[in-house]
Amino acid sequence: MGEPDSDTPTPVVEAAVRALRAGRTRYSRITGSPDLRQQVASHLAQSHDHALDPTNVVITHGGSAGLAATILTLLNPGDRAVLPEPTYSLYADHVAMAGAEAEWISTRPDGSLDLQALAEAASGARMLILCNPVNPTGMVFSRSDIEGIGDILRDHPDLYLLSDEAYSDIVFDGIAFTSALTLTSVRDRVVLVGTFSKSYAMTGWRIGFVCAAADVAERINLVHRTINGPLNTFVQDAAVEALRVSDSELCALSASYQCRRDLVMRHLDSLDTVSVVRPLGAFYAFPRVDSALSSAELVQRLADGGVLVRAGSEFGPSGEGHIRLSFATDEASLEEGLRRFGRVIKAL
Repeated sequence: MGEPDSDTPTPVVEAAVRALRAGRTRYSRITGSPDLRQQVASHLAQSHDHALDPTNVVITHGGSAGLAATILTLLNPGDRAVLPEPTYSLYADHVAMAGAEAEWISTRPDGSLDLQALAEAASGARMLILCNPVNPTGMVFSRSDIEGIGDILRDHPDLYLLSDEAYSDIVFDGIAFTSALTLTSVRDRVVLVGTFSKSYAMTGWRIGFVCAAADVAERINLVHRTINGPLNTFVQDAAVEALRVSDSELCALSASYQCRRDLVMRHLDSLDTVSVVRPLGAFYAFPRVDSALSSAELVQRLADGGVLVRAGSEFGPSGEGHIRLSFATDEASLEEGLRRFGRVIKAL
């Protein structure tokens, strides 16, 4: 699973405990905590040199609820959403919930965006949904790729960009992450979804956010609060504390995952029937296995061999023949999992 093995930082836990002891157990404001909305706006503005205020921010029940609320807000039945793939499988589920149609556009063999194919698919589409860094491949899109998306939005004034940046703090090899918030010329049609789950090991706390133009954010908030009601009060207090975690701690987190990425690559590169694009972020690898088995059959064969992975076909048509493995676990478990993986692959 895509879950950090570390504990939530102690100051964040202590902030939640203080809030509980202070009686912060009642309904919060339906729009979310003013303090947290301000803190998220300030954090994003500082990180991306982008003028923001609380009216641009919607606090959500995890990133998943932010994705769902955004898609249900902006897509109508019969609309078309363009999904560069392989990508996170939940997007297509949400598009289906809205009665819209998902159109898959394969990325290039090196993991970069096929901007020409995306531009062709954008005609008449309502939304482009981007995962960056990518779950499941670990690709981090370049500035030129993101600027190319901006060009597509400028050419199609009815098109929205939904950018899921859940792993934006986890990037490797000293590369710079380029957020969709840098697309200032089309900022009224850019929606960013973020979460506290990955950067701060808060998966079980269920707290995320959406950042959008104020009028779009207001509409997303209406859908979100209609479905979910008020958010957990003391968890919002803890999230304010999470945003005070230092940049050095986040860099240490990335460095830890990079070491595990390198461990995964050493094992995978030693297998003749396995090929993989080197992950640049997040904590997944997406190897292709040269065999007669489908992705689902590979998953079962690996499970029989004592290691659990996800079928690549879950993540889009071009994922067939691949599997997704997570290296968010501790190194000892990762080493053992990779040994079992290697044994099964060599026996095929």
